[in-house]
Amino acid sequence: MSFIQHLQESSPVAHDLLVFSIVVLAGIGLGNIRVAGVRMGVAGVLFTGLMASHFGLRPEAGVAHFLKDFGLVLFVFALGMQMGPGFFASLRRQGHVLNGYAFALVLGGAFVALLGGWLLDIPLPAVAGLFAGATTNTPALGAVQQALQSAHADPATVTLPALSYAAAYPLAIVGIIVSLILLRGVFKIDVVAEAEAFRGEQGAGVEPLQRMNLRVENPNLDGVAIADVPGILETGVVIARHRPASAEDVRTAMPETRLHTGDLIMAVGTQPHLEQFRLVIGSVSEENLMKAPGSVTYRRVVLTNKRILGKTVRELGLDHLHNVTVTRVSRGDLIFTALPDLRLQFGDMLQLVGDEESLNGATKALGNAVQMLQETKFAAIFAGILLGVLLGLYPLHIEGLPAPVKLGLAGGPLVMAILLSHLGRLGPMIMHMPLNANRALRELGIILFLANVGLLSGEKFVETVVSTQGLQWVLLGIAVTMLPLLAVGWLARRWHRMNFMSVCGLLSGGMTDPPALAFATTMARCDSPAVAYATVYPLTMLLRIVVAQIIAQLG
Repeated sequence: MSFIQHLQESSPVAHDLLVFSIVVLAGIGLGNIRVAGVRMGVAGVLFTGLMASHFGLRPEAGVAHFLKDFGLVLFVFALGMQMGPGFFASLRRQGHVLNGYAFALVLGGAFVALLGGWLLDIPLPAVAGLFAGATTNTPALGAVQQALQSAHADPATVTLPALSYAAAYPLAIVGIIVSLILLRGVFKIDVVAEAEAFRGEQGAGVEPLQRMNLRVENPNLDGVAIADVPGILETGVVIARHRPASAEDVRTAMPETRLHTGDLIMAVGTQPHLEQFRLVIGSVSEENLMKAPGSVTYRRVVLTNKRILGKTVRELGLDHLHNVTVTRVSRGDLIFTALPDLRLQFGDMLQLVGDEESLNGATKALGNAVQMLQETKFAAIFAGILLGVLLGLYPLHIEGLPAPVKLGLAGGPLVMAILLSHLGRLGPMIMHMPLNANRALRELGIILFLANVGLLSGEKFVETVVSTQGLQWVLLGIAVTMLPLLAVGWLARRWHRMNFMSVCGLLSGGMTDPPALAFATTMARCDSPAVAYATVYPLTMLLRIVVAQIIAQLG
């Protein structure tokens, strides 16, 4: 240990780097150890940090505090960038039901934590840490510590949530999985049958885009421009190709193209909308205009031109400027009909129909610089973090609390990242983060946060956890984990007859717990639970951050 002490005195930067490296390396190794098929994951870094601090291996306190907070900001901002594009869509359709149950799950956990804390006389900062640890929610822990620091609590009180978090976290992972197993047994679930039924439900609920070749037979449409055809806006159908009755070659269908009786058109839309549109046009033709002779073809082009970001399909004017038609837009896993008022974002993939020369012109206008999708826009990231930090400092006054609640460094950057990634830009800056960069920033951020939480809290960890108080924390943590899960899972299955795949995703996402999702997908032998997980995860994350702060400040 003399070498470590000498290094700390002679080269404190090298000493701190050495400590961090040892803690992170050992923590990643610990997190990769499987017990009954379950890994602790990146949370292993927290426990190696606690142990290192217990044995006196600690960095300079100011450095550790900065890295802890900076790591938290990196993690939640990258998380928000990932969640943003689908956040508001997740609140639609079945999202109302799923997020309603997730809301009940959060409040149920808070109620159990507060009730147990009152019965066992546990300080509220420790209860808030238990709430975060028993629900495996690290940003909530960061929010609690930020709230306590803002309220000028003493250092021992600020440390308390991290100790109770660490006491509750390990069994929380196990408790979530045990809850899923118990629910499967109570309802005698046939997992294979449920997975098959789930795929059927999803297929029925999501209408893919189809093509339909139609012959114009309605005499009222003779001489009418495509843009003026009745029902074309209401159904959202796009006419991509047109072959006049008097010609052999297929042409690009433009809004101003006039239809005549006997013409053939190819329409793109969902099957129900195409059926409605067919009633207006005429009958289905057996001819396929995709294979008919002519110079018309299609091309998929990525929108990367900064000057036209945020414009609608109509505002692009590709039909007038380049004689091409946009038939559909792909954004991540979502596919949209190219309605005129659809607003476009960086990275959208547009399917264009036209002749080769026209497509070349439209491609140049849209950018199609695929390599730009792999570039990380650090200026936009730090501008977003700046706004997120400022948002986190804004006080939200809640009657009955001694101090205002703030989104803090956990909630402010998260909310700002969700908003900015949903909008797609911040002034001239593009809010885009490649998937690999996002994962790297999230991983780096959570490692920095957990390692330094452990190093700052470990001095009293062992003596606290092995005491009677520590045993109370562990037992209450199990209750906070399992009671709300079992109650919500039972209600969702019994009252809403919810598919077990959705129940698994709901409970895993409601606890923001990736290991539980991994267990559920392994049990189902498919990725079906991930649908509900992704639906409830964003709102649950925000709720837990706010509720944890409220618990800490109730006293």
